[in-house]
Amino acid sequence: MDSDIMTLEEVAAYLKMTPQTIYTWAQEKRIPAAKLGKEWRFKKSIIDRWFESHFDEKFKDIIRPTDMAEGGDGE
Repeated sequence: MDSDIMTLEEVAAYLKMTPQTIYTWAQEKRIPAAKLGKEWRFKKSIIDRWFESHFDEKFKDIIRPTDMAEGGDGE
């Protein structure tokens, strides 16, 4: 069973961004994250929904929200 919990580095690779950007966004509460001690953790299903929410409204009719919790396409 794959874990839904991701590290900062995993999120950066997943979104094809730098770890420093993800770190800064987490600190600024621009990306959904949880700080456990000194480490940031992210839930993949929430990151997917967050990402999809950033598409422009004009694309809403072609964007289908990901819902991993209810089966979705089952990664």
